[in-house]
Parts: sequence; C-alpha cells; structure tokens
Amino acid sequence: MRLIVFDCDGTLVDSQAFIVGCMRDAFTAAGLPPPAPEAVRRIVGLSLVQAIDVLLGGGRLAEAELLAGHYRDVFMLRRETGAFDEPLFPGTLELLDALAARDLLLGVATGKTMRGLRHVLAHHGLEGRFITLQTADLHPSKPHPAMLEAAMRETGIGPDATMLVGDTTFDIAMAVAAGALPVGVSWGNHPAEELRAAGAPHILDRFDQLLDLLPG
Repeated sequence: MRLIVFDCDGTLVDSQAFIVGCMRDAFTAAGLPPPAPEAVRRIVGLSLVQAIDVLLGGGRLAEAELLAGHYRDVFMLRRETGAFDEPLFPGTLELLDALAARDLLLGVATGKTMRGLRHVLAHHGLEGRFITLQTADLHPSKPHPAMLEAAMRETGIGPDATMLVGDTTFDIAMAVAAGALPVGVSWGNHPAEELRAAGAPHILDRFDQLLDLLPG
C-alpha cells in the first residue's frame, strides 16, 4: 500500500449525534416529522441532497434541495454558536503519525463539502496531514468511484496500492468499484457484517489494527 484514503464522518470523527441533531432540526424547520436516528445513520456518507431524498422515501429531489438548505442553516448556526461536537475517534492521531512515519500518502474522501471538511481538519489541527481531499461537492456521491479515482490520479498511485478505510457500505462499494482495497471500521454508521457483505475483507475494531495490514 502506498495511498491510504479515509472517509471522514464515522471513520475519523464521531459525528453521529451532531448529524442526527442537525437533520432533526432541519426537518422540524420544514414542518416535517424528524427521521429516526437510525435512519439518519444509514445515509451518512451520501451527498446531502441524495441523503435527504433517501430519508424522504426517494424521488423527491426538489423537496430534498429545500431541506438541504435548512440543514446547512442549522449546521452553520450550531458551528457559529460553538455547538459543534465532532471529536476524533480514539487512536486517530496516533495512526496518522504512524502512517506518516512510513512515508505513506494519506487522503480523505467524504460526503462533506470541501468547506465542511476543511473546517473539521482545522478544528482538529489536521491541516497538511492529507495530500488529497475529495468531497461530495466536487464529485458524484458515493458509492460512485469518482472521489477515489481522483485521489489516485492526483497522487499517481494505482488501485493495487490504494486502501480505502470507511464505516459504511457506500465506502466499501466505492473502493470495490475503483479496484482499491476496502477496509471497514466497526465503530461507525453501518454494522460490520454489512461491510463484509459489501466486500470488505478486513474490519478494524481499533485503528492500530490497520498497521497489521501493512508490510513491515
């Protein structure tokens, strides 16, 4: 492996409660009953409009666009008032340090916008850690392989030397479609058995276990 690309929400940062809360407030602002927390966790990783369309039952993109506006408003209000809570999962910094010490290239492929991703990276002091950043406002939503393919193009690394680490079946399907090695994590939004069924041969229960998948 030469390139390790990480998903963000549910893989690097614990954003479950924050996303569920923003989605609840967005639906409430639109006069709609809020979706169940489990339903929201199921769509984390998709681009915002597509995710909301799924929550609405599909085929309601115009309404999803309006709700996405409410979501962005709620998100910005929470961020501006300090109600922003997306902590790093345990072991994240230690793993990034260990990978950097091995001169591996690191990237992120996320359903966030570039603005949202850069805010998270700055919040945790992670600027400069990742050589390639791919976001849903620049590419088709996962599980389309465009984000991962762009990361490989930018770094000049082929799929046979690329690993994608993620917590949802969307991540795993993206890696499979791009020909990269999919690695799941057990602490995110989709259960481990679904990640395996989607094509992940390895599931991490702790971040340090990723080092065991790399040569010496």
